[in-house]
Amino acid sequence: MSQPVPVPNGLPMERDAGPFDPPRDITRLREARPVSPMLFPDGHEGWLVTGYDAVRQIMADTRFSSRQDIGVVHVPYETPGMPVATQPSPVLPGVFIAMDPPDHTRLRRRLTGAFTVRRMKQLEEHIVDVVERQLDEMARLTPSVDLVKEFALPVPSLVICELLGVPYADRETFQVNSAKFMVKDQTLEEKMAAYNALNTYLCELVTRKRAAPGDDILSDLARQDDLTIEELTGAAFLLLLAGHETTANMLSLGTFALLEHPEQLAVLRANPELMPGAVEELLRYLSVADIFYRYATEDLELCGETIAKGSTVVVSLLAANRDPERFDNPDALDIHRKARGHLSFGHGIHQCLGQQLARIEMRAGFDGLLRRFPTLELAVPADEVRLRTDMNIYGVHELPVTWTESAR
Repeated sequence: MSQPVPVPNGLPMERDAGPFDPPRDITRLREARPVSPMLFPDGHEGWLVTGYDAVRQIMADTRFSSRQDIGVVHVPYETPGMPVATQPSPVLPGVFIAMDPPDHTRLRRRLTGAFTVRRMKQLEEHIVDVVERQLDEMARLTPSVDLVKEFALPVPSLVICELLGVPYADRETFQVNSAKFMVKDQTLEEKMAAYNALNTYLCELVTRKRAAPGDDILSDLARQDDLTIEELTGAAFLLLLAGHETTANMLSLGTFALLEHPEQLAVLRANPELMPGAVEELLRYLSVADIFYRYATEDLELCGETIAKGSTVVVSLLAANRDPERFDNPDALDIHRKARGHLSFGHGIHQCLGQQLARIEMRAGFDGLLRRFPTLELAVPADEVRLRTDMNIYGVHELPVTWTESAR
C-alpha cells in the first residue's frame, strides 16, 4: 500500500530541484494528490492545487472568487511583521484582477480594445526598434554586464511607458517602488509605503491626463467619464506593474535557462524561425508568475475533493505547467515542443490582458540578443546567480553576462 501523503504545513518554496524547477515537495504533491489540503501558518486549513486539469477548472469557475473583500484570504507562508489576516481586505478601485463579474467585466472591457492582437501587431516593428537600440547601448559596454539592468528591465519598461503614456524619465520612481511592493517578506508598513508612493505618483499622472489627454492608453481611459480617478489610478497601477515586472523577469530568467541548456540554445540560434514556439516553451517551463489565490464562495467539488466555503485555495501555475498528464517529459526544456495550452498567462476571465504584447517583446528580445551576441555566456557560475525567491514574481536579481567578440 502507498503511504498517505503528508499535509504540507505552509507552501513549499525552496527551489531545491534547481533554479528552473518547482520545489520537490510541490512536485511530489502533484503526483500524489493534485488537489491537496494545506495547513497555513495562521492555522487555516486550506488547499494547494498543482495538477493541470484542476488548475484550469478552478480558474474557469468564478465560484472560486478572486475578490479579497468577501472573506479572509490567508497567506501560505510566514511574513514576519505582517499581521495575521482576520478580516477581508479592502477593494482597491480599478485593480480588476481582484474582482469578479460584473465589476471585473466593466473595467476589463474598457481595456480590451487597447490590447487587441491587431494593435499589438502594429506595435511589433516599434518594439523591435526599442530592442535594437537597447542592444546598441549594451554593445558599447565593456563586459561583464548585468543583463537585467542593461537589457531585460529597460526593454519592457520603455514599451509600457510609451503605451501607457508614463514618462520614461520617471522609471526610477516606479521601478524602485514596484520592486519593493513585490517583496514577500516585509512588514505591512513597508508594503503600504511602496504602494502609496506608486499610487500617489499615478494619481497625479491620470489627473493630468484627464485634464489634457494625449495619445496613449491611460489617456484613452481618462476620456471615459464613468471611470473615477481612483479607478483610473488602480488600473494604471496594475498595467504598469504587470507590464514590466513579468516580461523583464522572463527575458532575464529565459536567457539564464537558454545559457544553461546550450544544445537548445544552439538549435535556436541556427533556426530563428523556431522563436515563437521557443517563447511558448520558455513561458511554460519557467512560469514566473506562479502562485495565485482564490476564495471558495460555497462548498465546491474539485477533482474528487470537497472544498469548504471560506477556504483559501492556492494555485501553482508552475506545477500545472510541469504536469506529465498534460506535457510529455515536462521537466525538459524543449524548444520543439508544442507548448500552447500552457497556463502561464492564466485561464478563464482573468487570463492576462497583455499576453500578446509580452509575446512580441520576448520574441524580439530573445531574437535580438542571440543574434547580436553570438558568444554570450554567464560571467559567474550558475549557482552564484541570485534568484528572486524573495519576490512575488520569480526571476533573477542580476544576471552577469559576458561575450568574447564585438557585438554586431
